[in-house]
Amino acid sequence: MTASTLALPSAAAPHPALPRISVLVRHAAPRVLEGMILPVAVFYAGLLVAGVNGGLAMAVAWVYGGAALRLIRRQSVPGTVLLAILAITVRAALALVTGDVVIYFLQPTLGVFCASLAFLATAAAPRPLIQRVTTDLVPLPEHLLHHPVMRRFFRHLSLLWGTVQFVNGTLSLWLLFSESIQTYLIVRTSAVAVLMVAAAGVSLLAFRRVLRVLQRS
Repeated sequence: MTASTLALPSAAAPHPALPRISVLVRHAAPRVLEGMILPVAVFYAGLLVAGVNGGLAMAVAWVYGGAALRLIRRQSVPGTVLLAILAITVRAALALVTGDVVIYFLQPTLGVFCASLAFLATAAAPRPLIQRVTTDLVPLPEHLLHHPVMRRFFRHLSLLWGTVQFVNGTLSLWLLFSESIQTYLIVRTSAVAVLMVAAAGVSLLAFRRVLRVLQRS
């Protein structure tokens, strides 16, 4: 799905088209699966089969393999993937050198707190961070993004996801330092999945309601 599929035919339809939630979910799900769920699953599988070092090796192989597959298919490697390669290489190297796997999970947990702060700090900005994230997952036509109703929606969304990420980071940090890595992976992944699904559901329903308001205006 591209932005053009959501754009308005200027003569035939004067109001914003209303994307179906199922279409938005199908567009965003592969990105969420690749970036959030599978890396944890791959690490855990390696941990069960070959211990901590096996988990680290499989996690690194997953990220590098994804980049290699894109190159084989003659696709460009996104900047986010290159950053992920750099980050996971440094995290895995530090974990191996220090012998402390907690370091491997501490950096992304701190990153969650940074994301929370960024969402909250940019809530009132002309282009909040959550707007950039949203348009990466769900391309939207430019004319919708500048509408006052949509701008207010992104401010509220910033507050929602800033709070959600703070809860996510707090829970992750507590589990990381109070439980085993196995318990951390299972409990944290399950709890965060429920939290994220709930927040995503609220976001999608709010987005649908905003577009209905725009259609009536």
